[in-house]
Amino acid sequence: MEYPILIPFILFCFAKTCHGDGAGVLFSTLPKTLLVAASPQQGQVLQAGEDRITVKWSLNESFQATGVDKLYKKVKVTLCYAPISQIDRGWRRTVDNLRKDKTCQFTIDNRAYDASSQSNQSLDWTIGENVPTATYFVRVYAYNSADEEVGFGQTTDAKKTSNLFVIKGVSGRHNSLEVVSICFSAFSVVAFFGFFLVEKRKNRSLSKN
Repeated sequence: MEYPILIPFILFCFAKTCHGDGAGVLFSTLPKTLLVAASPQQGQVLQAGEDRITVKWSLNESFQATGVDKLYKKVKVTLCYAPISQIDRGWRRTVDNLRKDKTCQFTIDNRAYDASSQSNQSLDWTIGENVPTATYFVRVYAYNSADEEVGFGQTTDAKKTSNLFVIKGVSGRHNSLEVVSICFSAFSVVAFFGFFLVEKRKNRSLSKN
C-alpha cells in the first residue's frame, strides 16, 4: 500500500540525478571560445580600492561560423588567483569541478551575452577594497539557459604563467589612526616621566621630614 507513495519520490530523485544536480561542470570539458584581454601589464602592481581594470572579450573567430554562442545567455567576468598565490592556501585551490573550484572567487560582473557584439564587449571595474594582496588574472565564463558554464576565455595561458598582475590589498591602517597612535604613545611617555618626577619629589619631602 505504501509503494504508490514512494514512486513519485523515487522518480524525483532519479530526475535530479539525470540533470546532474550536484555534479557540476568540469573545467577541462569547456572549449576556449572567448578571447579575453585586460588592461594591466605583465607584473604591474595595482592598488585595491583605487585602481581600475578594463576587461575586453569577444567570441573566438574560429567559433563564429559554428554558431556556438547561440547557447550563450550570459557571461560572468571573474578575477582569479594565479598559481603562485595558491601555494599552501587550500581555500584558493583549483579543482576541475567548477562547483568546488576556488580559483576565481571575485565576480567583476554578471551580464547578458550580447550576440550582436561578438567582437566588441568590454567593461571598466574599480578593484574592490576586499581584494587581498595576490597575483591574479581575469577569466570570463559563458553560461547557457540552465545557468551552466559552456565556454570560457582568460587573459593568461593554459599553465597560467603569462599576463599576470599583482593587486596590493588595503592594509587597514589609515593615516589618521597612525597619528592618533603616535600621539597616544607620546602622551604615555610624558605621563610616565611626570608620574616619576612627582613620586621622586614626594620621597624627598618624606626624607626631609
